[in-house]
Parts: sequence; C-alpha cells; structure tokens
Amino acid sequence: MIEAADDVWAKVSHADWLEAFAAHPRIGASGGRSPASSGREQKRIMSAKEETLAVLAEGNRLYEQRFGHVFLISAAGRSAQDVLAALRLRIENDPATELDVAAEEQRKITQLRLKSMLSS
Repeated sequence: MIEAADDVWAKVSHADWLEAFAAHPRIGASGGRSPASSGREQKRIMSAKEETLAVLAEGNRLYEQRFGHVFLISAAGRSAQDVLAALRLRIENDPATELDVAAEEQRKITQLRLKSMLSS
C-alpha cells in the first residue's frame, strides 16, 4: 500500500499537490482535514514557548506570501526550533524547487500516516 501511494503521488499534477497541501494546518496550529494526526505529529512543536510559536506563525505567513501555499514539513518528532530552522532555509528556495521539497514532505507525511493505520 505504501509503495502504491508513492507511485500515485509521483504521477499526480502540481495542482493535485497544492490541493493536498491545503488540507494541512499551518505548522504550529491545529486543524486541517486530519486534526488528530496533525496534533500527534506536531506534539513537540505545540509544546514550545509562546514566543517561539509567534515567530513560527510569522514565518508561516512570510512563506505563504512567497510561495502561495502552506509550509509543509513532516513534523513528527521535530521541535519548534528544528522546524523554524528548516523554514528559514527553505524560504530561500526558488518556487519550483520549494514545490518539489514540499511535495516530498507530503509524501513522508502520507507514508507515516499509512504506517500508523496499518500497524493499528
């Protein structure tokens, strides 16, 4: 199933990628189409200090302004500082490169969630 998901993901259009990205909450926020999964994956991030979350929220805003989609990262096990460092690096990408990077992060999230469902 995981291989099939990867195969399908590799064949979908950029518009499909953007539709998938839109189903995610901003990093450091709750919600999205799978709020329970997002909450588990962002657990370490959400426990950060309020000031750190505010910096992350501003980074999200700048990223979305630059690229036109939510900053997407496979957040499971990452701290807010880890995510901020990645955001600061990735915001320097050109739009085409960043779209590919975000799509790879979406693929990682999908794999993580499929593995979780299959092990339950």
